[in-house]
Amino acid sequence: MRTESGSAGVLVAAIAVALVWANVDDAGYERLWATELGLHVGGWSLAFDLRTWVNSGLMTLFFLVVGLEARRELDLGDLRDRRRFVLPMAAGVAGMLVPVAIYLAVNRGGPGAHGWGVAMSTDTALALGLLALVGRNVPEQVRVFLLTVFVVDDLVALVVIAVAYSESIEVMPLLAAIAVFGLLLGLRTLRVRSGAVYAPVCLLLWYCMLRSGVDPVVAGLAIGLTATAYTPARTALEAASGLFKLFREQPTVELARSASLGLTRTLSPNDRLQRMYHPWSSYVIVPLFGLANAGIPIDGAFLSRAFTSPVTLGVLAGYVLGKPVAVAGASWLVTRVSGGRVRPGVGWAAVLGSGTIAGIGFTVSLLIASLAFTGDQLAEAKVGVLAAAALASALTWVVFRVTAMLPKPRRLRALLGEAEALVDLIPAVDVSADHVRGAAEASVTIVEYGDFQCPYCGQAEPAVRELLADADLRYVWRHLPLTDVHPQAQLAAEAAEAAAAQGAFWPMHDLLLDHQDELKPADLVGYAERLGLDRERFHEDLIRHEHAGRIAQDVESADLSGVGGTPTFFINGVRHYGAYDIGTLKAAVKVARARAVIGRPIAPAPGGRSPT
Repeated sequence: MRTESGSAGVLVAAIAVALVWANVDDAGYERLWATELGLHVGGWSLAFDLRTWVNSGLMTLFFLVVGLEARRELDLGDLRDRRRFVLPMAAGVAGMLVPVAIYLAVNRGGPGAHGWGVAMSTDTALALGLLALVGRNVPEQVRVFLLTVFVVDDLVALVVIAVAYSESIEVMPLLAAIAVFGLLLGLRTLRVRSGAVYAPVCLLLWYCMLRSGVDPVVAGLAIGLTATAYTPARTALEAASGLFKLFREQPTVELARSASLGLTRTLSPNDRLQRMYHPWSSYVIVPLFGLANAGIPIDGAFLSRAFTSPVTLGVLAGYVLGKPVAVAGASWLVTRVSGGRVRPGVGWAAVLGSGTIAGIGFTVSLLIASLAFTGDQLAEAKVGVLAAAALASALTWVVFRVTAMLPKPRRLRALLGEAEALVDLIPAVDVSADHVRGAAEASVTIVEYGDFQCPYCGQAEPAVRELLADADLRYVWRHLPLTDVHPQAQLAAEAAEAAAAQGAFWPMHDLLLDHQDELKPADLVGYAERLGLDRERFHEDLIRHEHAGRIAQDVESADLSGVGGTPTFFINGVRHYGAYDIGTLKAAVKVARARAVIGRPIAPAPGGRSPT
């Protein structure tokens, strides 16, 4: 959220600079962006003005990031349950059709009617950034809901650009682009991972799309959607650590390269590409796009004309009225028709807030405006887009401010809703088999997969102990000894189980994490003596590996739950992807408890009527 709000601030600053620049020196502003930049090799050339390079060149990388985020939601987010795609798809499509219908109604029969695409698409990145600013303390689930709804928005918007706003489509370059995309899919099927192989193929795809007459930014989204997302597999991590050990034993250039490649390959293509391009997209490309396109000479006469223009009014009404009505209405309709089996992953206040913030349509809107309009109409469309963004942000602030004033049970229900979260933990906690600490009937359960020799588990332990001061929380430890990097972890885990056989699992657990550098067999036996355990029985259990099977069960559950490293936390069965400092964990626990509270019956209000 900090990244998104920060990048939103940079973009807003770029828009402000463009507006000031265009009003101080409009001729200089236009002259810079009209400067031609080209590549000439023999008789072949590729030359455009700077604005085109930004809009059709750099923005391809922006849509690559959009595609990567969409694919991550499909692979790891709520959309991995494909049934949950029905409501976001309906809300996303309605969120485009209703604003377009409003725009066409305002511009019916007028010269601006062909610019209907300007009122259609939400700028997901800017909307998420401003949501972080105007919707402070809004749960992460609201951000996820907004992202999943407008995955559809981005996909359809680029189809519209390709079909409706491409002047003349050349068939042969388009067929070549399809063939190149097929080659890209073939490389992925063959598990080719080298960026040096993919880069020229992706550039060729962009060039073929450019020559076809279809805006080449479509190539970025298509490439992003092919990049699969997954958490690193434990076997891959073990293989990577083996390569590092070889380098440690013989530090040569060849083994250094091998170890480096091995570490990189454990990450999904999606993760690697996002880490590479997301900062550039957020802090360089999108602000440059704003700087190149938001400059409009403004005076009183122009504003008076613009705010009576059907183009400006159509864009404004489409975004500010159409988006919230469409998102909330489509979500309600799907919930009603499905009998509640398909419902938003958040509460209705959050749905409405997502609809209002969806009225921010900067990036794709200005891209379509530059394709559909010129001259005064282009300036009027830009005014409509900018005014809609300001009004949408203000409306979103009002929605969440009013929600914050509700009594706590109603506020939680309004923000989080009643949809069940997808469970990642396999198997569920079993109090008869798992090691459980805390209240048996607690509303929040934290499961940690840990390794007694892992320094990161040691760093997380103070936060866990602070959390255990919460009387309405229980904590479960499951073993995941990473024997490839922590050779003493397996025996330490067996020592904890040997202590558990004598009723002292948690005292031994605490001792092991307090002495992570002292886990030799003699140390473990010393800890057993310190705890007053039967030394001979404890020692015999270690020698015979009596409890190795119990640890293997935990390792198997880690594999089933997609856990590759330690520490990994699950909160009420949902994997926690954030940091594990006390502040982050407390925030996650707070949301989990709120969801648990929503699931409990609420006492009727006076008069016997339910408060809902």
